[in-house]
Amino acid sequence: MTSLWTKDAEVPARLRLTPGLRFDTVVIGGGITGLVTALLLAENGVQVAVLEARRVGAAASGLNTGKVSLLQGTRAQKIARMHSISTLTRYVEANRDAQQWLVRFCEEHNVDHQREPALTYAQTAGEMKQVRAEYEATQRAGLPTELVGDLEVPFPVHGAVRLDDQVQVDPMALIAALAAQVEAYTAPIYESTRAHGVRSGPDGDLIIDTEHGDLAAHSVVLATAMPILDRGGFFARLEAERSYLTAYRVPQPIPREMFISAGQPTKSLRYAPTPDGNVLVVGGNAHGVGRTDSAKTHVEALVDWTKRWFPGAEPLYSWSAQDHHPIGELPYAGPLLPGQDRITVATGFAKWGLTNGTAAALALAGRRTGKPPAWSGVFETWRPAELKGWFSALKANAGVAQQMGSGWLLRLSGGPGTAPEEGCGKVERHGLSPSAVCTVDGTTTEVSAVCPHLGGIVRWNDVEMSWDCPLHGSRFAPDGTVLEGPATKGLSPRVVPRPMH
Repeated sequence: MTSLWTKDAEVPARLRLTPGLRFDTVVIGGGITGLVTALLLAENGVQVAVLEARRVGAAASGLNTGKVSLLQGTRAQKIARMHSISTLTRYVEANRDAQQWLVRFCEEHNVDHQREPALTYAQTAGEMKQVRAEYEATQRAGLPTELVGDLEVPFPVHGAVRLDDQVQVDPMALIAALAAQVEAYTAPIYESTRAHGVRSGPDGDLIIDTEHGDLAAHSVVLATAMPILDRGGFFARLEAERSYLTAYRVPQPIPREMFISAGQPTKSLRYAPTPDGNVLVVGGNAHGVGRTDSAKTHVEALVDWTKRWFPGAEPLYSWSAQDHHPIGELPYAGPLLPGQDRITVATGFAKWGLTNGTAAALALAGRRTGKPPAWSGVFETWRPAELKGWFSALKANAGVAQQMGSGWLLRLSGGPGTAPEEGCGKVERHGLSPSAVCTVDGTTTEVSAVCPHLGGIVRWNDVEMSWDCPLHGSRFAPDGTVLEGPATKGLSPRVVPRPMH
């Protein structure tokens, strides 16, 4: 899969870590949250460094829709329902500050962006209830939204809530500019450097263990989507979801507005400028990571939908992104454990990472410099209101338990068989030891099927050629290398004799 944003992105490669260094703060994760946090700290005189396991923007930050919007599907009504209008108002304030910060940054650093209306629309008459609820919630939170009826678009719309003057951007262009500005403050960014853990050092520092050696810091920021440290149990408070995006050349005019449907399966649309003219970006069809029989069918469904409503649409690119939905609907930005400010975390952006991730960075940097935003309490990692999410937590973790059981008991075929066909993978049982075997680019590879995070059995992703864990969203390349956490170590290699074709 190839992303529209990454195909021609001008992002230089950076060196891996030289071990034995020390910094005031080490930020783990080179996405939007990590880079903005590092930049804010560097601007305040903090000696900071960034560790990135792959390349900056390699995960959700560089693969999302690029929408910087305060109207976020149906999030407002969900937050208001679980918490209160005052909490929702502070959430909106956080996202507004983040949006304004990003726009200023784009203007000051020549990052191309467009101001367009955002709409949450009803795909069917039944979805109008959610549209009206979103309108009422956003109105009470102080957003100047409006209800609209018929729209001149080629796909079915039964009404929408609209918010003018929102922003869209090429997320990789933004990432590249942020990384360059971090380095302009002489703050290093180390790529191809996966952090494995954080421990206390003998002299009071924190020691970050990486694949290339250790480095020390007074404080650590975990900006890795799902935190790589299990302390705090965030893996039990988040649900990992994978969404798909596609880009097309279309013969007809592309709507200027940014659209997202109120109901499921989600359809998200926007235009994207390119040197060859505007292209149409269509996304959605999310599912739990590792919890689908065929990821390919989700991409095919997006293509079919687009070709139906935009006749003559020519598919150009398809890609996917992963994000994490918090059980209590609000993002997290604060201490990993209560009262321990030296390790902080940012996660749970529910697919609105450009605003929520930037807001989290503003909160974390403000905490570190003693100037937290007035709204920062709404992003707290440990709050009594979290108890309101107990039903969602039980439901999410019941799903984890079900996936654990079904993975070990039901998804294992017999002993070694013939090698899978090209592009296919399967899990086999070798006694009590399940193995994951796949064939990609003519090479058959066999690795342990047990995720090293908490022992889930991985499943084959037939569109991205990866092994995905259905418990907490860890993903691995065909050879077992970690692609996304919370796992920090790969699937161990196996060599098992198997019969010839």
